[in-house]
Amino acid sequence: MSVTFKQKLKSVSLIFACGTALFSDGTCPLLTRIYGKEALAAHNYSQTLSSLAFAGTIVGMLSFGYLSDKFGRKFGMMTATVIVALFSLLSACSAGKTVGGLLSMLSAMRFLLGIGVGAEYPCGSVSASEQSEEPGIGKKAQNRWFALATNSMIDFGFVVSAFVPLVLYWIFGDNHLRAVWRLSLGLGVVPALGVFIWRLNMEEPARYKRDSMKHAKIPYLLILRRYWVPLLAISITWFIYDIIAYFGLYSSIVVDGVTGGSTSLVVVFGWNVVINLFYMPGTLVGAFVVDYLGPKYTMILGLVLQAIIGFIMSGLYTHLTKNIGAFAVVYGIFLTLGEFGPGNCLGLLAAKSSPTGVRGQFYGTAAAIGKVGAFVGVWVFNPLIDAFGGPTSEKGNTGPFWVASGLAIVSALITFFFVKPLTTDGMAVEDEEFREYLRQHGYDVSQMGLVEETSSHGSFEDEKHEKHEAKGETTVANA
Repeated sequence: MSVTFKQKLKSVSLIFACGTALFSDGTCPLLTRIYGKEALAAHNYSQTLSSLAFAGTIVGMLSFGYLSDKFGRKFGMMTATVIVALFSLLSACSAGKTVGGLLSMLSAMRFLLGIGVGAEYPCGSVSASEQSEEPGIGKKAQNRWFALATNSMIDFGFVVSAFVPLVLYWIFGDNHLRAVWRLSLGLGVVPALGVFIWRLNMEEPARYKRDSMKHAKIPYLLILRRYWVPLLAISITWFIYDIIAYFGLYSSIVVDGVTGGSTSLVVVFGWNVVINLFYMPGTLVGAFVVDYLGPKYTMILGLVLQAIIGFIMSGLYTHLTKNIGAFAVVYGIFLTLGEFGPGNCLGLLAAKSSPTGVRGQFYGTAAAIGKVGAFVGVWVFNPLIDAFGGPTSEKGNTGPFWVASGLAIVSALITFFFVKPLTTDGMAVEDEEFREYLRQHGYDVSQMGLVEETSSHGSFEDEKHEKHEAKGETTVANA
C-alpha cells in the first residue's frame, strides 16, 4: 500500500510531538548577581539546586518508565507536559520572606520540574521510537527522525535556554535582573503548553496497541534473563557519556580566553550561546548518518573520534591555549562529536533494543543510570582537578580530559562487544521474538496488547492462527 504525503507528514509530526517537550529543559544563572555569592554560598544553593534537579529527573525517569508501560504512552506524555508547564511557572513565582526561603522554594520547584523533564525520556522518547516505524516513515529514515525529534531538540533547548536570558537582559538591563531570571524560567511554560496542545489528538502508537503489557502481569525474571546484557551495556555507556558531557571542563577557559575574563552579562550569555551551538552540527549531521551506519557503529565512530580529539586537546594544551580561537574550534569539535555519536544513538539503542511491553522501563532505567553519571561528572570535576595538581597547573587542567577520553574508548569497546546492531523495523521483529520466548517459557501471550485493539481487530494469536489456516488452504489447493 502506497503512503501519501499527508500520511508521511502526520507520522513525522507525531514523532516530533512525542519528543519536543525535551526542549523545555534549561536553567538560568542570574541569582548570584542579584543576591550575591555570599548569600547563595551560605545556603549551599548551587550544589543543592543541581543535586535536586538531578534527583527529580531520575525520579521522573524511573517512575514514568513504569507508568508509560502500564498506563500508556499518551498518559505519560500528557502528565509530563503538565508537570513541566506547572513547575516552570511556579519556579518563576518562587518567593520567600528571606533569601533562604526563596531559594528553598526554588529548589523544591526545580526538583518537581525535574520529575516532568525526566518523565519525557521514557514517555516521549519511547513513543517517538515506536512512531518511527509507522508506515508513513521511510525505511531509511526511521532512526533519523527519532534523533532529530529527541536529542536535537534537547540540544536546541540548551541553545534557546542560553539565548533567552540574553534577549531578556537586552530588554530589561542591569536594573531589572529579577525580571530576567523569573521570565527566563517562566517562559518554559510556552513550549510545554504548545506540545500539550499538539499531543491532544494523538493515539497510542500501533506497536504499543499490539504488544503492550498494560493488562498483563510483567514477567520481570524472564525479561531480565533475556535483556540484562544490553540493559547493562547501554546503561554503562550512558553513564560514561553523561560524565563526559557534564564535565564542562573547557567552556570557562574558552570564554575567559576570548573575553579576557569579562564579567559583562552580555558577554557571558553570548558566549554561553556559542558554546551550546557547538552541539548542533554533531546532532544534525549524526541524524543523517545513523541510518547508514546504524546506531551501534555511528556511536562507536563518534566515541573514538571524540577520544582522539580529547587526547589532542590534552596533549597540545599549552600550544592551543596560546591561540584561544584554535582552542575554541578544537573544543567545539569535541562537543559536537559527543552529540554525533552517543548523544544521538544512546536513546535509539535503549528504545529499540527492548520489547514494547517494558520499553518504557528499559529506557527509563538506562537513562536514569546515565543521569547518575551526570551527577558524578559535576561533583567529581573539581576533586579530579585537585588530584592532578590544581586549577593553576597544566596537569590540573588537562588531567580530567585524559580521563574523559579514556572513558570514551572504554564506552566504545563496551558498545562494540555487548550492544547488538539495530535493523530496519527491528522493534517489530524483537516483539515477535519476545512473544515466542515468553510462549516457550509458559507465559500466556494472549493477554498482551490493548483490550480495545484486541476486541476490534483480534488478538495476535488469532491473526497468526488465521495466517496458518490460510497458508494451509493454499497448500491444499496447490496439491
